[in-house]
Amino acid sequence: MPEMIAVYDAAGREIGAEDRAVVYAEGLWHASAGVLVRSLDGTRVYVHRRTDTKSVFAGMHDCLAGGVLDPGEDPAAAAIRELGEELGIHLTPADPRPTPLITSSWDGEWAGIPMRCHLFAYEVHSDGPFTHQPSEVADAWWWTDTELRTHLADPAWPFVPDTRTLIPHLLR
Repeated sequence: MPEMIAVYDAAGREIGAEDRAVVYAEGLWHASAGVLVRSLDGTRVYVHRRTDTKSVFAGMHDCLAGGVLDPGEDPAAAAIRELGEELGIHLTPADPRPTPLITSSWDGEWAGIPMRCHLFAYEVHSDGPFTHQPSEVADAWWWTDTELRTHLADPAWPFVPDTRTLIPHLLR
């Protein structure tokens, strides 16, 4: 059964919907929303390793809980949805909304396939508890910004490439 996701143009306007497999196979522009989770005291970042069964960036590390936008979905709503799905952080209407950090675009490549994505990054503060979605998150831990930067300094360290481009805007 096809999983329809929003398709965008290069300028960042939603122009339709297509099956996720087609979007990835043809390198169509799409959008994703991701949330950086900082500890309540702001000193640590929640980092996770993606499962080896993910269709893209399998087994790689990331510091954003996130995913692609559904057709017609608002990026902030997608960020909240993904935070709940991947990490089990379910925001109530009384909770602060995720803070927008940056909107950017990534026109790159993964496994020889062009990848084009508009990225919407947000931030929340939480100490958990976390409930990982088993199909998405293999493992997770807290690191300081310095610890994460140290790992990112190694270009061979398997880190999601689109998030890697956002790091200067995410870390302190």
